[in-house]
Amino acid sequence: MSLTRRDAVKVAAAALLLPAIAKFGHAEEKAKGFTLPKLPYAYDALEPAIDQETMTIHHTKHQQAYITNLNDALAKQDAAWLALTPTEVLIKLKTLPEAAQATVRNNGGGHWNHTFFWESMAPAGKGGEPKGDLLKAINAAYKSLDTFKKEFAAGAGKRFGSGWVWLVPSKEKVLAITSTPNQDNQLMDGQPAPLLGLDVWEHAYYLKYRNKRADYVTAWWSVVNWDAVAERFATAQKA
Repeated sequence: MSLTRRDAVKVAAAALLLPAIAKFGHAEEKAKGFTLPKLPYAYDALEPAIDQETMTIHHTKHQQAYITNLNDALAKQDAAWLALTPTEVLIKLKTLPEAAQATVRNNGGGHWNHTFFWESMAPAGKGGEPKGDLLKAINAAYKSLDTFKKEFAAGAGKRFGSGWVWLVPSKEKVLAITSTPNQDNQLMDGQPAPLLGLDVWEHAYYLKYRNKRADYVTAWWSVVNWDAVAERFATAQKA
């Protein structure tokens, strides 16, 4: 299987937006199938915002299940599918037989989204604060950082059931807040990769916060890796 010129451009752009993803396993995944990436920090490193038990289960059980299911689904297709990166799989998703697309969408998205999510966080005090061009863009789009956080949190609260809330590049406002159901993300629909994402599936917070999603979102800001977001934003501006 070969990528079209258009798909290759999308893959290159997504790769630029995710410079550290390769460290966590994406670049090493070959035809033998996808593997669980290592976390960039210890399971207890995000406490008290996210507890060790939640991180351990989330990573070793939930993400691993997505990877196992993705490998099983793609093993039934042309062998070249298992030689692609997760980004390439999602970009070429709609070229799969229709009967396979939902399974690959759900599980490929689950794998990609979680790896992105891990990199979007850092131990409290280690992820910096939005500054420079990123902060200017946030202020231009949302008047202030506080207003942006309120609107992002509102997006998380409005997501019915399971899904994600994202900060994405936007031609109109430079930045925009959006939400997707299940394990969907922008790459599946031919859009640029996101800059920041928050998992609002109950398994991401229920052990510590029970049904209080808003409390989870509030605590999560303390572990956002703003340095990573800024790097993605700078690259997106050049694309």
